[in-house]
Amino acid sequence: MSAKADVCDCSIVHEDAVRLAKEAMLGDGELESVAYLFKLLSDPTRMRIMWALDSAELCTCDIAATLGMTKSAVSHQLNTLKQAKMVKSRREGKNVFYSHDDAHVKDIVEIAREHVKHI
Repeated sequence: MSAKADVCDCSIVHEDAVRLAKEAMLGDGELESVAYLFKLLSDPTRMRIMWALDSAELCTCDIAATLGMTKSAVSHQLNTLKQAKMVKSRREGKNVFYSHDDAHVKDIVEIAREHVKHI
């Protein structure tokens, strides 16, 4: 199929559809926040951490062992995810345990996984 098949061959603008799309459009700040979320999740290491946390709450050492990484490298990525409110932590003695920040984050990870199964 040629690239031309992906472009309209006319110049008709469907005003009602355009109006609805404009009304539903995100504001600039919200759009930047959503884009930043996807930028964070586009990093394979951060996605591996999010997948690992999908199954259980894990400490930094657990995540490092699961991913075959150093604690320092994992800690750096966890800090980025925590600042973005993608993960939360709790201290228990000398251990710091991480989990998804809330159910929405878990949903994003699971929906992404489901989507790629059907590509």
